Amino acid sequence: MPTIYLSPSTQEANLYTTGGSEEYYMNQLANRMEPYLRASGIGFIRNSPDMTAASSIRASNAGTYDLHLALHSNAAPENRYGEVRGSDVYYYPGSVEGKRAAEEIARGLRGIYPGVVRTIGSDRLGEVRRTKAPSVFLELAYHDNPEDARWITENLDGIAANLVESLCRYFGIPFITPVPIEAGFVRTGGGALNLREKPDRAARILRTIPNGSSVIVFSSWQGWKVIQYGGVIGYADGRYISVL
Repeated sequence: MPTIYLSPSTQEANLYTTGGSEEYYMNQLANRMEPYLRASGIGFIRNSPDMTAASSIRASNAGTYDLHLALHSNAAPENRYGEVRGSDVYYYPGSVEGKRAAEEIARGLRGIYPGVVRTIGSDRLGEVRRTKAPSVFLELAYHDNPEDARWITENLDGIAANLVESLCRYFGIPFITPVPIEAGFVRTGGGALNLREKPDRAARILRTIPNGSSVIVFSSWQGWKVIQYGGVIGYADGRYISVL
């Protein structure tokens, strides 16, 4: 299963012109991404609002992640406050995978953001320059611009779904809409059930699940179920899972 480090902004002093802060709304966005990530089989670890960019980078680098995704909103210079709009998706210039992820995210945002979406290579941002994993630093829109601020605050769920759908394209897995989480158990008739990285019988096996084991069922897709067992999320043949 792909796993990301999700790093919403910790900048509580960056205020939206419509009320609230960058930290608040980017954490709200991350909250809304979580069900889509689970349903689609993407594991994640998040920073917390009491962290900083530096401690988020350290936490990301302490683990093994397939992508580091930083969620931010932008602000114009004081002399142009409220005048600028746009969505900027940053990546480290030397990172092939970071650039590919940025391009997928930008491609998705172009379908929902009412303005220009740019991908930008940058060696200035710590969360793309200093992370061990390929990284994307998203400046979603300008929170000092009333139109951009309203677009963010009024469309959090749609933006969350769009971002996760882009991540699914990047990882080569299906995007699955969340449904209520259910408890289930493995019923194979005797043998163990394979938990796989992707919904493909040739995909890498993450672990095997003994017959009769309890699992958490997040979603279903074309005969497969996205489940969690022993802290690992992956895909299993739905014929061998009974929902309680």
